[in-house]
This record gives sequence, structure tokens and C-alpha cells, in this order.
Amino acid sequence: MMLVGYSSSSDEESDAGGVQAGVAPDHNKTFPRNCLQDGDGSDCPTTKKLKIEKSSPSTRLPLPGCLLSMFPEDEEPQTEDSSLHDGRIRSFKHERGNWATYVYFPSAFGVVLAPQEEFHLSLSQTVVLRHHWIQPFIQSLKAGLTPCKRFVSSASRLKVYCNAEKTRTFLGMEVVTGHAQLLNVVRVVDRTLTDFHLDTFYQDPSFHVSLAWCVGDFTVQLTQCLHELQNLVDNHEEEPYQLWLDCAELRCCAGNKTFRFPLDA
Repeated sequence: MMLVGYSSSSDEESDAGGVQAGVAPDHNKTFPRNCLQDGDGSDCPTTKKLKIEKSSPSTRLPLPGCLLSMFPEDEEPQTEDSSLHDGRIRSFKHERGNWATYVYFPSAFGVVLAPQEEFHLSLSQTVVLRHHWIQPFIQSLKAGLTPCKRFVSSASRLKVYCNAEKTRTFLGMEVVTGHAQLLNVVRVVDRTLTDFHLDTFYQDPSFHVSLAWCVGDFTVQLTQCLHELQNLVDNHEEEPYQLWLDCAELRCCAGNKTFRFPLDA
């Protein structure tokens, strides 16, 4: 049985793509007969390969949406709309990967005139931590606070405060007892801040609990009525109104994470 059939001499000479006259055919090359027949040669393997190569760029399949969403071309823009934050303005520009961080003692009490979301006594300024700094920062704070003991502090004197950017004014109640213990804790916090090359707390801090605030610099206006407000505090129905803070647990807020440091009795 013949495995390969060759065309006759007349077929080769009459074929437009045949062997040139006077040139011996290469019998080592074998092609299916249908590759040499008239037509577009669509069944020829070589022709098929060329067609695939030519058509492949235009037939590229699109990536699934679930994969595209994992690698967005443009990051979602950050809005600085102060109306979304009760009119407050950022002290520093938001950047992806930066975590606003501050240290404080929580205070569990409520005041009718205070629209504050949470009452606390600040022990640091708000600083910026990169995400990979958070854990070593927290470990440093924990180690430094080991010798600090639990204590009680009180506040009873009203005072007006304004931030450095003059964008917010606060009515606060200043600490009158426990000042020395608070300074000791601030020294511990400042050491950690210094290790991370961050701004430390104020040189002569006025420890206080903010009761109310407003947007803008209204220091003069609030100071003018401060005496009258202080009379309301001092002439409370039963006794002069005084805030007592059980400083038993220090907290550090970094972005949406809150870390707690219980102090020994």
C-alpha cells in the first residue's frame, strides 16, 4: 500500500505553484495532496498556522472583572469635604498609608452642653504613623508604661483653647489635681515619640478635657463669657461641679485601631 502519493509530471508542470522546469523535485518533502490542490489552502497546516498568528492579537480575551478590581488603574480620590466631618478641617493632608495617631486617657462622663463624641484627656499631639510603624510604636509605649501606676485626677476650671491652625475652638475643663502624675506619663509617651522622630507634647501642657467645640477661632468671644460659665459650674445645685478621672487605662488611637494599656494599682 502506498503511504504517500506523488503527482505526475504533467500535474507538476501544469500547476501554477509547481516545481520549476529543470529543477529536480525534493522527494524528502511530503505534503498532503489537498495542500497542492487549487483553492485557498485552508486545510493546509502551514496555512492554518499563519491564520492563527495573524488573528491572535485581535481575538485576545478580556480579563474577568474580579481580576480587574484587584488592580485598579486609578486610586479612589480622597475627598476633603469638611461638611462630612461636622465642618472640621484636617490639620495635615491625608495620604494613603498614613495613620493619624494620638494618646489619651478616656473619661466616662457626659455633659449636656458637649457635642463631643468622646471625652478624653490628651497626652500627645496628633502625629502621623506609617502603617508598618504601628506595632513597634505600640510595643515601645507598652514597655515604657510598665512602671506607671494608676491614679486619680480631677478638673474643675473652665478654659478656652484653640488649635495651632486656628480652625477649631474648644471649651475645656482644666485639670487641678493629678498634674504631676500626668507629666510622668507624658515623659514616657514623649520618649517613644522621639524614638520615631515625631513631635512631642507641649513644653508646658495645660491638661484638660474638651467639653464643646466650634469651627473657627472664637477665642475672644468665648473668653468674654467664660466668667459667667464658670459661675454656673461653681454654683451647682448641690456642690461645685468637678470632673473626676480614674486614670487606670491609657489608650492609643491609630487610625481605626485603639490600643489599651492598663496601669497597675
